[in-house]
Amino acid sequence: MSNTLPQSIDDVQSMLRDANYVADRSLATILFLSLKMGRPLFLEGEAGVGKTEIAKVLADQLDRPLIRLQCYEGLDVSSAVYEWNYARQMIEIRLAEAANDANKDDLVSEIFSEKFLIKRPLLNALEGSAGKAPVLLIDELDRTDEPFEAYLLEILSDFQVTIPEMGTIKADETPIVIITSNRTREIHDALKRRCLYHWVDYPNAEREKEIIALKVPGADVRLSEQIVEFIQALRKDPNLFKLPGIAESLDWTSALTELNVISLDPDVINDTLGVLLKYQDDITKIQGSEAAEIIHQINQEIDQ
Repeated sequence: MSNTLPQSIDDVQSMLRDANYVADRSLATILFLSLKMGRPLFLEGEAGVGKTEIAKVLADQLDRPLIRLQCYEGLDVSSAVYEWNYARQMIEIRLAEAANDANKDDLVSEIFSEKFLIKRPLLNALEGSAGKAPVLLIDELDRTDEPFEAYLLEILSDFQVTIPEMGTIKADETPIVIITSNRTREIHDALKRRCLYHWVDYPNAEREKEIIALKVPGADVRLSEQIVEFIQALRKDPNLFKLPGIAESLDWTSALTELNVISLDPDVINDTLGVLLKYQDDITKIQGSEAAEIIHQINQEIDQ
């Protein structure tokens, strides 16, 4: 691990590979540019394709702290940036009154000082140590409300936060910012303009086999090939409500390996589909004859 930024696209691919993250050239390129230019990277794509993992890999490989802001509906400044410790402030005021401290200006200055400030993820990310700015992960931004999205504009433009009682706090060193979205709603153009953008798609069959080999090394080779081809077939089905991502591929491979399965058959698929698909309508559609037909076609292709 080194906190030195990679100097080329090849270096980025090697860094990701060292962490068992298999990335295509386009992702490595946009990640290199984000690091080189000091710009936030906005990653969009379906759930389970590895967007969040990129931030974790960067923090680990660059030996930097990972600060994660998990977004949700109703997220506000007090939860994401800062809030004042009102209980401690009230105690300080009561103590000053008991001591007959009449200097109100000094008291106001004291209770709105840093020791009464509770720092949340975004503010912590701006205060990274020199040469080791953190990796800031703003995860699933599409889950937040638009007003909070608008609040992020100052942070992503100038990497600073304005606290009315204290003034402006600006980062000495720009943090590495990764923003993810599952695209449950569109993110405003004003925020996207401040970022570099990449759509993280489902991996093709060859890359998915490589990922499984790295992440679940104990899996049988033929089983892994069947799993990948089965999942690739499911992703072509427009009638499924939620297509399985790479996270589900790995879970299913691990589960089947735990069951000592060395080859897929319709019974095994029917018994374990709940690991792969998370909606009952999808499971009902694939179970039985549909699963049997898919695995029959796959076995014919593999055996040719």
